[in-house]
Amino acid sequence: MARRAAMFFGWQVVAAAFTVAVFSWGINFYGPSVYLHALHAREGWSLSMISAAITLHFLASSLVVTRLPALHRRYGLAAVTRAGLLACAAGALAWGHAAEPWHLVPAALVTALGWALTSGVAINAMVAPWFDRRRGAALAMAFNGASMGGVLFAPLWAVLIDAFGFAGASAWVALLVAAIGWPLAGHWFRAVPADRGLFPDGAPRPPPPQPVAAPAGPLWRQGPFRSLSLAFALGLLAQMGLLTTLFSILAPALGDAGAGLAMSGATACAVIGRTVVGVLLPPGIDRRLAGCANFLLQATGCLILAAAGSGPVVLLLGVVLFGLGIGNLLSLPPLIAQAEWPPEEVAAVLALLTAVNQAFYAFGPALFGTALQGWGAAAPPALAAGLQVAAAGVLVAGRRR
Repeated sequence: MARRAAMFFGWQVVAAAFTVAVFSWGINFYGPSVYLHALHAREGWSLSMISAAITLHFLASSLVVTRLPALHRRYGLAAVTRAGLLACAAGALAWGHAAEPWHLVPAALVTALGWALTSGVAINAMVAPWFDRRRGAALAMAFNGASMGGVLFAPLWAVLIDAFGFAGASAWVALLVAAIGWPLAGHWFRAVPADRGLFPDGAPRPPPPQPVAAPAGPLWRQGPFRSLSLAFALGLLAQMGLLTTLFSILAPALGDAGAGLAMSGATACAVIGRTVVGVLLPPGIDRRLAGCANFLLQATGCLILAAAGSGPVVLLLGVVLFGLGIGNLLSLPPLIAQAEWPPEEVAAVLALLTAVNQAFYAFGPALFGTALQGWGAAAPPALAAGLQVAAAGVLVAGRRR
C-alpha cells in the first residue's frame, strides 16, 4: 500500500501543474515588470504607455478566463493547456519584438490569452480530479510553481537580456516554454483517475460522496460568491500593489542589493506559508476562517512596514509576515469553493472569481504607485493593510450559516 501511494500518478500531475505554473507566472505575472523596464530602456517609450499595455493584459485575461471551464469541456484539458502555453510563448516573442507602440496591444492580448488558459483556474482543473481529501496539499505544491516562476524567471530574463538583448531573450524563453510545455501537457493532462483505474488520493475505493447544497440563483446573486470574490479581489489588489512598490520602500534602508534579497525572501516565505496551510489545514475547519487569518497576518506585516521608518530589522519582519500570506491568496479560494459549492459548479465559481480578481488587481500598480509618489513610503503598506482588514471582514461576513 505504501508503494502504491508513493507511485500515485496524481503526484506526477501535480509536478506537471507546478511546471505549467512556473512558465505561466514567469511570463505573464512577473514578466510584465521585465517588459516595462526593457522596452523603456530600448525604445524610450513612456512608462505610462507601457504600463497601460500591461493593464490591458490583465483586463483582457479577466474576460477570457470566464470561458475556461467551457473550453475544457469542449476541447479537453490537454489541448487547451497546450494552446495556452503556445500563447505564452508567442506573447513573450511579441513583447520582445515590439518595435512600434501599437505593437504592445497585440502583445498584451496574446499574453492575456496565455494567462487565462494557464493560470489559477487551469492549475485547479489539472489537480482537482486527482485529489479530494489531500487536495489542499496537492494544490499548495502545484501553486508553489507560481512563486518559483518569480524566483527562476527574474534572473533568467536578466541573464538572457544581457546576453542576447530583449528580442533574443524572448525567443529563447518562447522556445523553452514550447519545447517543454507541448509534450508535458499531452502526457500528464489527458487522463483522469478513472482512465487509469484509480481513485482520488490513490485510495483503493472511491471517496464517499459529500453532498454540498448549492446556493440558489446565478453566481452574481449568491451572497457567498459575492463575499468570496470581493474579499480576495481586495486582498489581491493590496498584494499586487504593494509588491509593485515594495522594492522602492525597502531600498533606502537596505540598499538595492538588500531590497532585492528581501523581495526574494518574501517569495520564499510565500512557498513556506502556502505549504504549511495546505498540509496542516484540518479537513473540518471553516476555510473562510483560515482566509481571514491569512489576511490579518498580511495586514500585520503591512502595518509594521508602514511604521518601520528606516529600521532594517523591523522592515524585514514586516516582509516576512506579509510574505507568508502571499501564496495562500491563490490556493485558498479553490479550497473554499470545494467546501461551499457542488463539484460540478466549482470550475465556474473559480473562473468568475478569477475574472473579478484580475479586474481589481490590474489597477494595483497605478494606485499604489500614486500613493507612494504622493504620500511617501508609509502610504502603500498602510493602504494595503486597510484593504486586507476589509477583505477579512467581507470574507467572514459571507460565511454560510
